[in-house]
Amino acid sequence: METRGGSVLPAKDHDYLMEIYSHYREWLKNGAPAPPWKPPVIWLECNACSGDKIAFMNSQDPNLGEVLYRYIDVRFDNALVAAEGHQALEALLETAATHAGQFYLFVEGAIPLRDEGLYAIVAELNGERLTARDIITSIGSKAGYVIAAGTCASFGGPSAAYPNPSGSVGVRDVVQRPVINVSGCPNNPDWIMGTLFHLLFYGEPEVDEDGRPLLFYQYTVHRHCQRRSYFDRDEFADQLGDIECMFQLGCVGPRTPSDCPYRQWNGYVNWPVRANTPCIGCTTVGFPDSSMPFFVPLPEKQRPGPPVPLPGEPTLPQSANDGEKASQVEQAPSNGPPPMMNDQKG
Repeated sequence: METRGGSVLPAKDHDYLMEIYSHYREWLKNGAPAPPWKPPVIWLECNACSGDKIAFMNSQDPNLGEVLYRYIDVRFDNALVAAEGHQALEALLETAATHAGQFYLFVEGAIPLRDEGLYAIVAELNGERLTARDIITSIGSKAGYVIAAGTCASFGGPSAAYPNPSGSVGVRDVVQRPVINVSGCPNNPDWIMGTLFHLLFYGEPEVDEDGRPLLFYQYTVHRHCQRRSYFDRDEFADQLGDIECMFQLGCVGPRTPSDCPYRQWNGYVNWPVRANTPCIGCTTVGFPDSSMPFFVPLPEKQRPGPPVPLPGEPTLPQSANDGEKASQVEQAPSNGPPPMMNDQKG
């Protein structure tokens, strides 16, 4: 047994961590090139819980300090820069003006549209409140890349959950340009850091039809789940803690694009199914509404209520989507495995 960070890890897990750790160190030792320059970064937090920022800060190899020192120049962020108030806003506006087409815009959290967007105030200028929508529509077209960090920024997520009183939406519904959607609630540190490194060294990554990098979202959780063999044999858990497949307990892995089963979390040692809880589909477009209720089988899931029109949209008849089966809303990604019912036997 080895002790790491005050906890005891099995030798095999420790060796695995050291192997992962060595890849980045070996890359540096062998003369890894630095990017041509450190691109300016604006990280804008909207309707969010800060979970994706914390995930970014929890990156292990490279760690946050190495990323800030070697790879990026953070110009605006509510946690990583010292400037506040008008000085912080001036840095944001100056970066967008002098580095148009070059800076990276990371957005965390959904963008509220109702009541003129006043549920997410980013700054004040000459006595006027600047909303997240104001800032994003102003500088989004000037960014070299726009990256949505987390499911709220990507698709609305929990911030836009029924009944969505703030009228929140994802970044792609606000800017008229491609957005790289690094979804997850929160996202895995490797997903956001891996996307950043791909942009630095190779340019924009290949994405699926919803803008998620195929590096991390090409296949469903179901495809690589350690409990897949139980599913194939129709052996299902009756309660949390059983070792069999948790499909009957609400797992939505069959339609959730993510590499969680083999990338894992918490230092690459665990993930929800290994911790005996079903995948709740946090990377999907409709999360969390399309995963509700969490602990009923996938075919029985129903959205909590009819869609709520956003500002400027016509009101839909309640019968149009009321009680819509979530399993009919979102299927597995077209370039991954087929939908669950066609992805089982043989």
